[in-house]
Amino acid sequence: MKLNLLYFGILRERLGRASEQREFPRELTVQQLLQELGRTDGLLALGAGSIRVAVHREYVDNAHVLADGDEVALIPPVAGGVGAVDRDAGLCRMTTDAIDLDAIVSAVRDPAAGAITTFLGTTRATNRGRAVLRLEYEAYDDMAVSEFRKIAAEAARRWELVRVSIVHRVGVVPLGEASVAIAVSAPHRRESIEACHYCIDALKLVAPIWKKEFFEGGEVWIGSLADCDHGDHQEGSEGHAGNGHAQDGPAHSHDNAAHPHGPGRPRG
Repeated sequence: MKLNLLYFGILRERLGRASEQREFPRELTVQQLLQELGRTDGLLALGAGSIRVAVHREYVDNAHVLADGDEVALIPPVAGGVGAVDRDAGLCRMTTDAIDLDAIVSAVRDPAAGAITTFLGTTRATNRGRAVLRLEYEAYDDMAVSEFRKIAAEAARRWELVRVSIVHRVGVVPLGEASVAIAVSAPHRRESIEACHYCIDALKLVAPIWKKEFFEGGEVWIGSLADCDHGDHQEGSEGHAGNGHAQDGPAHSHDNAAHPHGPGRPRG
């Protein structure tokens, strides 16, 4: 049985390769594959108990039986049919460019929406008492976008939404610039605010995106595998423990129903 293996983040860095094709003499479950890789490559020493596995860009559990030719992605801890929310191309995407929040808000604007709530996660200059020099993001792009769309669809199912846009930046993100932006439009502000909050929390948990922090005197991947090496178990440089995706910056609500001529301010 041949498997096409993909590695990301600290796994890619430690193994010195991003992908490879491996041949195995018998059918394997995900658990057996991890055990085999632990014997041959020491992945268990890197924290295989924290590694998640995706087959053809979908998360699977350890009992999943692998088939010949499967594309198997090993996902280290992350720094995480669609209806109306997916009717516009590009609403959920990765980018190497600076994030333009105004463009994202424009993408979700609609006459049916009385409120637009946004979340902007920005990088900060200090973390754990040390000066951060820069942050660098890596992602399993296709799967990340697929997870964004699932998050948007679930938000639309739970709340009465018009559109959702989720955009994440990869590569080097300079200090003070945005690494992630979310915009949610809905008929009413409560739904848009609650849905936006849900989207960023869900993204941190499931999106296959990793962050490397460069600071004065060293560097570290944000996540439990890196923490095993450096003893860092506090929040990342963008304000979330473990995953460390985005600083919990302000969520803004533009309530058109209450303020037809400009951005509104959510009322408590």
